[in-house]
Amino acid sequence: MKSAYKKFPASADYPDFSKSNNWMSKTLTKEIYAQLRDRTTPSGYSLDNAIQTGVDNPGHPFIMTVGATFGDEETYQTFKPLFDLIISKRHNGYKATDTHQTDLTADGLKGSDFDPAFVRSSRVRTGRSIRGLGLPTHCTRAERREVERILSTAAGKLTGDLAGAYEPLNKMTEARQDELIDAHLLYDKPVSPLLIASGMARDWPDGRGVFLSKDNCLVIWVNEEDHARIISMQKGGNMGETWKRFCNAINQVEEIMKADGYEYMYSEHLGYILTCPSNLGTGIRAGVHIKIPNLVKYERFKDVLAALRLQKRGTGGVDTASTGKDDGWYDISNNDRLGFSELALVQKVCDGVNTFIKWETALGKGESIEAEVDAIVKK
Repeated sequence: MKSAYKKFPASADYPDFSKSNNWMSKTLTKEIYAQLRDRTTPSGYSLDNAIQTGVDNPGHPFIMTVGATFGDEETYQTFKPLFDLIISKRHNGYKATDTHQTDLTADGLKGSDFDPAFVRSSRVRTGRSIRGLGLPTHCTRAERREVERILSTAAGKLTGDLAGAYEPLNKMTEARQDELIDAHLLYDKPVSPLLIASGMARDWPDGRGVFLSKDNCLVIWVNEEDHARIISMQKGGNMGETWKRFCNAINQVEEIMKADGYEYMYSEHLGYILTCPSNLGTGIRAGVHIKIPNLVKYERFKDVLAALRLQKRGTGGVDTASTGKDDGWYDISNNDRLGFSELALVQKVCDGVNTFIKWETALGKGESIEAEVDAIVKK
């Protein structure tokens, strides 16, 4: 506990949330702040550390960010009264008594090979944290370097189509960094106020790097927002192949780590534990780039997305319809992270994509899709 906390009551330290719009500011009452302010995790992560990004970044009037971060595996239990409220708000009512289900069955997807005339690429990614080491918001330099050592060693032992090489950022030329960033294979230096306020940009680029398989279809980012971000991707419409590679990589990396005495952070309630509470549970984002120029103009498409628990973005990460440069290609992905298994979430994407292809074809022919939309939206 900070010595200054002993000089003033908690009410004197309570943040000004008058202009804030994030889940943390909406749930952190003065009473909860007073209850938790003096606590720290065993590694020294405090409540004020956890909420700093939400205090410094009030948020957007229409986009709700979380506004809080984990610093280590003990953050949740230490500040449970606050995080239970945040998690419930962010994860569609997920309760403190709920149990997470994990399913990484590599051959479990159905209807996952899409028409390449409509789907040009697929991707599945998630994060993983190594038990016993501080997260990027709170780790020491030694911990960050240890994460890099563990993950680069484990990734270096992958075989078959997963085999590749690790490249540390502090030994990478600027030209190589630009090349990989332009190809969407590497993360850039954190410039987002959200990341900077939470402490993720410290000591850049020390302890960071990327593993690339020989065909660049498996990518593992080390020490970006999480210890590891594991990405499987490929061109074309075969999400089944992308998913199988993803499952194999996730499982093989952990098997190799376990042989050396390490494992992922995981709990029965939260699932896989990552830095941002928005990514608890599966941490998974599965998406495709799909061409649906007619469907995105359909007036009830937003209602359909909400009913199917999917989200739409432009292929560059923004809504191209709002930029005046709409080429008809969109990124469709799952909206949920917690409350469903990995397989269930990716299956939701596959089911939605198959439906969207069917509807896009119908609209292109001037046919009505109202009855089918009614069946989904009115469920």
